[in-house]
Amino acid sequence: MRERRARAAAAIAAVAASAALAVSAGAQGARQAPAGQQPAAPTAQGGSQGQLGDQAQKPPVFRAGVNVVRVDVIVSGKDGEPVKDLTAADFEISEDGKPQAIDLFKLVNSDGNVAPGGAPARPIRSLADQEGEAARDDVRLFVIFLDDYHVRKGAAMRVRETLAEFVRTQLGPLDMVAVMYPLMSVSELAFTRDPGALAASMLAFEGRKFDYRPRNAIEERYAHYPAQAVETIRNDVVMTALRGLAVKLGTLREGRKAVIFVSEGFTALLPPQMRDMNAQLPGLGNPNARNPFAGGSAAEERARSSADVQLLADLRQVFDAANRNNTAIYTLDPRGLAVSEFDINESVGLQTDAEYLRKSQDTLRILASNTDGRAIVNRNDLEGGLRQVVRDSSAYYLIGYTSPLAAPDGKFHEIKVRLRRPGLQVRARKGYWAPTEAEAENASAPPKPPAAPGVAKALSAVENRQRDAYVSTWVGTSRDADGGTRVTVVWEPVPPVPGEKREEAATVALLASSRGGDEYYRGPVPAETGADAAAAAPPPAAAPARRAASKVSFVAPPGRIQLRLTVQNGRGQVLDTLVQDQAVPDYAGTDVRLTTPVVLCARTAREFQAISRDADPVPTALREFRRTDRLLVRFFAHSATAGPPDVGARLLNRGGQKMLDLPLAASPDPAQPHQVDLPLASFSPGEYVIEIRARDVSGEATEFVGFRLIG
Repeated sequence: MRERRARAAAAIAAVAASAALAVSAGAQGARQAPAGQQPAAPTAQGGSQGQLGDQAQKPPVFRAGVNVVRVDVIVSGKDGEPVKDLTAADFEISEDGKPQAIDLFKLVNSDGNVAPGGAPARPIRSLADQEGEAARDDVRLFVIFLDDYHVRKGAAMRVRETLAEFVRTQLGPLDMVAVMYPLMSVSELAFTRDPGALAASMLAFEGRKFDYRPRNAIEERYAHYPAQAVETIRNDVVMTALRGLAVKLGTLREGRKAVIFVSEGFTALLPPQMRDMNAQLPGLGNPNARNPFAGGSAAEERARSSADVQLLADLRQVFDAANRNNTAIYTLDPRGLAVSEFDINESVGLQTDAEYLRKSQDTLRILASNTDGRAIVNRNDLEGGLRQVVRDSSAYYLIGYTSPLAAPDGKFHEIKVRLRRPGLQVRARKGYWAPTEAEAENASAPPKPPAAPGVAKALSAVENRQRDAYVSTWVGTSRDADGGTRVTVVWEPVPPVPGEKREEAATVALLASSRGGDEYYRGPVPAETGADAAAAAPPPAAAPARRAASKVSFVAPPGRIQLRLTVQNGRGQVLDTLVQDQAVPDYAGTDVRLTTPVVLCARTAREFQAISRDADPVPTALREFRRTDRLLVRFFAHSATAGPPDVGARLLNRGGQKMLDLPLAASPDPAQPHQVDLPLASFSPGEYVIEIRARDVSGEATEFVGFRLIG
């Protein structure tokens, strides 16, 4: 029962799973600015969503039937310094015990500085800049993963300056570094070459190990679960994020990538003293809360052993993903030379404490040793360990050979690298997993045709989330009662990236005008605020429970108008500004027309009933949902012909291929909208597009709505 509940909660909470999905779909992440740089303001078109503001080295690549295996080999002397004067004749390499002829030999050597005559370091302003620079051989790629879920607050405070000094002094101008937290999607991963911004991020690191107070809407969903369930969720979130990160880095380049995983390690099963029935009420209902001798029974030992086996299986998935994508994980325990796992107030006995400390440190050693990284564990010289991370990425040999594998078999093949020169240390991955026949066929298959422009545009609206966005906006058009065009603007607050602190958006002001200066709306969104709005609002019992979105509508003539939205905090200070052009269609024409689809989200049956009864609900501007959500998509289809147009809707995948036809509720009353009722419980996490079409003798009109399902 406990495991089933924890797994269910993990499915709700594992936001990082969307990262892996986004990467596997082509790494079409949002083009965001790296830390310390201002992102370009996004432009939202009419009816679109916008925002302000798997032990080893490189896995082999099998293409066109040629089995080429590439292995990164680090050779160092007794002093730990890299050895750079070796030749191909100094190496022996074997696969499954059979010697292989070396076809490719190359020394990859970079200290992070621009070589004489080399290309200068370019600033990272966009995703294109990031991808182009990451592909260079002289660029070293690092990600600092700050696992705040598994670092005590005091340990985080002690390691901040060490990490800040590392990024200030040990990195070169060519090095690219990104910072990641457990709840961050890899589509938001932003590399930078700004040591000042990186140091500031390190100094802002806060640990919250065993602190289960929720800090965002995601954590609030399971905040009152038993402490063990919350801890299991946290483990799943972190390991899912690490897997997604490895896949993301694998899309950037084939060369070596390093992840510095700042963590105190994983705990499979909390000691009985900390297994509270409600994570927010420590000690309440836990008979072992103050008993240091609890947990010594045979049943307890069996439970710990079973949990350890499951944890090891989860860790294996992480280092398998890292190995497949040539990503080395360097684990750094910020406690240094640790003497205990638990604080004295947690009442865990000394023997149990020592056992838990050893096991948590072992999880860090397992991750590092199985990904060709290093474990900076149980040592006070953290600076020396970080210097070794840089040295490992500075000089290594890239060796390639043609595998004797006749056909893809999906099995593990052992690789051994030996040196003919004695006295040197050699590190290389232990082997590779060959693809299956199906995987090989997919890799050699011709590319699929691109999706329709409307599908790509709808998906780009889902992807286009800036790291520092304060609000998400949606703009839609519809026909007004007198035949004109009504424009609706909706804004919704966007939670900050987990682990970051910033101001919160409180109000948004809108100026809508023509290019000639004619104003159609000026004021706050919504139009009514304060006491007047409270008086005009329905009673709380009649109001549906929805996200805190706000909207305003106004009439504008057909053509193009300009929208200027100003985001302010609670003190009236301007946080961000967005200026965009908006196309206003003519619904009085003779062609068939679709209004901009309105997306409503219900999270409970009661909320669904309330939205269904509401004649003018506030739509959601966000396009990320969960399988517990239910969507209502409403729109009107207008035609100047005698009869109503033929209207249909279908669900597409992110490639634009049809998945299923969607049932459409059409009212005989033209004053009532068409509606698509789409429960999301049966769908897998990923990205989808709803296509809506209307046809009559005058032609066809199409609208697309993209959304992401994150768990």
